[in-house]
Order: sequence, then structure tokens, then C-alpha cells
Amino acid sequence: MDVERKGQTSSASESYPESDPPSYHSSVSTETCLRKTLRFLRTNALLILTVVAVCLGVLIGFTVAPYVDKKDVKYISFPGTLLMRMLKMLILPLIVSSLISGVASLDSKTSGKLGGRAVLYYICTTLIAVILGIVLVVSIQPGKGTKGQVDRTGEAPSVSTVDAFLDILRNVFPDNLVASTFQQFATVPTEVTKVVNGTGNDTIDAMLNTTVEIEFVDGTKDGMNVLGLVAYSIALGVILSTMGESGRPLINFFDSLNDATMRLVWVVMWYSPIGITFLIAGKIIDMYDDLGALAGALGMYTVTVLTGLAIHGIIILPLLYFIFVRKNPFVFIMGLVQALLTALGTSSSSATLPVTFKCLEDNNGIDPRVTRFVLPIGATINMDGTALYEAVAVIFIAQVNNTPLDVGGIIVVSVTATVAAIGAAAVPQAGLITMVIVLSAVGLPADDVTLIIAVDWFLDRFRTMINVLGDSIGAGIVAHSVRNELPAEEDVEMGTVAAAQPAENKQKRSTASDGHENEALERERSFETAM
Repeated sequence: MDVERKGQTSSASESYPESDPPSYHSSVSTETCLRKTLRFLRTNALLILTVVAVCLGVLIGFTVAPYVDKKDVKYISFPGTLLMRMLKMLILPLIVSSLISGVASLDSKTSGKLGGRAVLYYICTTLIAVILGIVLVVSIQPGKGTKGQVDRTGEAPSVSTVDAFLDILRNVFPDNLVASTFQQFATVPTEVTKVVNGTGNDTIDAMLNTTVEIEFVDGTKDGMNVLGLVAYSIALGVILSTMGESGRPLINFFDSLNDATMRLVWVVMWYSPIGITFLIAGKIIDMYDDLGALAGALGMYTVTVLTGLAIHGIIILPLLYFIFVRKNPFVFIMGLVQALLTALGTSSSSATLPVTFKCLEDNNGIDPRVTRFVLPIGATINMDGTALYEAVAVIFIAQVNNTPLDVGGIIVVSVTATVAAIGAAAVPQAGLITMVIVLSAVGLPADDVTLIIAVDWFLDRFRTMINVLGDSIGAGIVAHSVRNELPAEEDVEMGTVAAAQPAENKQKRSTASDGHENEALERERSFETAM
């Protein structure tokens, strides 16, 4: 017994000698935990500030709204207005430089594969979103029995359906590239006074025998023609990739412009928490009187749209990412939180584009050559959230009017909503304009778009988040699909890419293209360690 006790005493003394008592281990453990916490906070400081900004904006908005006159909203929203102006300032140089440098760094075959796979992804996900919206609105029937209960708000925009589709093609080929940086072609309604059954007396005709008609004429409207700039940038990038040494100075210029613009984006991102706080607070104060519609006659309509957006964003898009990439989609989405919250605050996928670039390249390790090519196109034509919203809204309006749509009408809604979403400008509440196109296509009154304007500002923020998420998931899928086909950056010299390379170089390309993914894995491990 004494021997056993001596052995136990000896082993106990060996487990923590006098020079290394248990209190020392406890202090080391506490210090390590504190270091990990500080490292986590330092690494994710911007993300944490943005989350706090969203919560603070909602709190300020609902707290101050009853006591603030709407005339003062512009002063409260001023810091947010500055953020919007900063982000919009960066859109033009970012889109042009990223597309040209991205396309010029690839050969025409690789560019074709990137573009083809991206467009195929956009079309498929947009169709899935439309079908999901139709299934939900037909099943839930939020507009049934609400005729006369929904108040109209605002005015419906005047749009010619055929001209609206033709305007999309006209804007792809701008006649003035400089003008396309601040305006776009549009068929606009104009009041035309005509004389009916004239008497020959101009004065009498002008007073008694005139009628005013609305005619659609060629014109312009304010706003950047992103479609035209994207088309021109892709064409110029393809040409530069074939010019060899003579095209290298221009490629270097756009590479430098892109790098400088991304540095500016990083500076603006640190201001974004302040801007997002006051953007959200100002919008809540401005629309405070319409909040009752969210719980009133439009309550079920709002729930239907949000349910569809949630299913598409939480189930369908992550499932597609997992199927094609075979990685955890929610780790990928965690790297996008900054961009998603910016989309929530600005309700503009174009204004969010600079932040999306930063999140995909820095947090998720996507090859910049892929993001430069795919993201500007996606922000212009890929509108999953808008397509779902339009499908739900049109059938909801039909239900309010007691006008059932047959299978043919639903198919028309599907096709028209998909095409209209592609043509929707990536700016706040652009969906209202394309909504008129879809309503006209199925024979519903265009003025009925005023039934949903009261809640459009609210839903617009969430569908913009899904638009940005869809663009980002698409970039991740396309990057994975071409990871073994992208040329190594050291193989791209003087604007040209070797047509054929030995097998060992192919392995080198694979290793180079996977470098960014390896960086993302390192961040994931460090994140888990910090937690």
C-alpha cells in the first residue's frame, strides 16, 4: 500500500512539477483562447461591423420614424447616399477594366467556354426561380379573395412590350460609347396632339377638334448602359488577346486600372457600415406609413415572395454548388456575407459589384480571371430573385382580379419573366418596369402594378441579395469547371496563349489555378481554429 501511494505521489509530482503548476497551464490556455478571439475579431472586423450596421439601421429606423417628418429623411439618409455614390462611381472603371483584362488574359477558346457555361447557368437558374415562384403562388394563392382590399400606390410606367425587348438589343450595340457611360437608349412615351375632322380654321381646330394620343418614340433615359459596355469590353478583350506584343501596353493599362480600382473598393468597404446603417434607417422612416401593408392585404403576397427567395437561396443554389463543386456551399456563402449585406442595404446588384469582387477573390479564393469575366455579365443579365418576384407578382395580380391563368398563360409568364429579368437594369426597383412587360404579355392591366408598389421597396432588398448570391454561386461553379483548362498566368505572354502544351504543363496549369482554392481552404481552417 505504501509503495502504491509512493508511486501515485511520484506520478502526480511528475505530471505537474513545481516549475509548471496547474495554474500555469490554465493561464496559458486562457492566453491562447484570448489570442484566437482577437485574431478572429481582427480578421472579421469588417463583417462584424456590417452586421452591427444592419441591426443598428433597423433599430434607428423603427425608433425614430414616428417622430421624424418625411422631409427630413434626406438628411438622415445622407451618409448612405454618399455610400451609393461611391459605389456607383466605381462601377464603370471596374466593369470595363475587369472584363477587358480578364478576357485578354485568356485565349478565345477558353473565353468561349467560360461565357457559354456562365450563360447556361444563368438561364437554368433563372428558369428554376420562375418555376419555383409559379408553384408557390399557385399553391398558396395569396391574391384569392382580396379584390378591393389592396390599395393602389403610385403610377404604372408606360412601356411598349415589343419596344422594350428591342431596346435590350439596341443597348447591346450603343451608337455612342461615351454617351453609354451615363445614358441608355429607350423607347419613351410622348403625348402627340392630333386634329380630328378639321374645319380649315386653325384656331377652331386647335380649340375643339384635337385629341391627345400617346406614341412611343426613340429617346434616351438616364443611367449607365451596362449591356453596351459589357459587349464592347468583351469584344475589345478578345481582340487584344490576339494582338500579341502590340496589344500588351493596353492590356497592362487595364490590369493596372483594375488593381487600382480594387484598392479603392477596399477603402470604400470600410465606410460601408456607416452608409448601410443610414440607408436602412432612412428607407424605414420614408416607408413607415406603408409598413401596414406588409401585415395587411399584401401580407400573404410578401410571405410568398420571401418563401420563394429563401428556398432558392438556402436550398436550390447551395445544392447546385454542392452537386458541381462537391464542397460545403455554406462555407462559400459565409465568405459572401459582406456582399449580401451590402446588397440588402443598397438594393442594387451593380452597386454591390465592387464588394462582390472583393469577397469572391479574397475570401473564397476564386481565380480573378474568372470573376473578371463572369461577375460583370452576371450582374447585368442574371436576376434570379427578380424573375421569381415577377412570376409571383403577375399571378398574384391575376388572382386579385379573379382572372385565372390557364397552362398557356402560365407558360407565357415563365418565358416572359425569364427574358424580362435578363433585361432588367441592376438598379433599385427596376423590376417594376419589367413587371409591366409581363402583365401586358398575359393581357392583364398594366396599371395593376400599382397594387404591389407599397411593398416593392421591402422585397427589392431581398431579391437583390438573391441576385448577388446567384451571381457568386455561378462564379464558383464556373471557376471549378474550368480549373484545369485555364492557362497558368506565366504562360500568358504578350497577350497570346500557347495553343498546345505538353502534358506536364497541363498539370502545372491545374496546380496554378487551384492556388486560390488552397488559400480559401487555409482561411477555412483558420476560421475553424479560431472558433
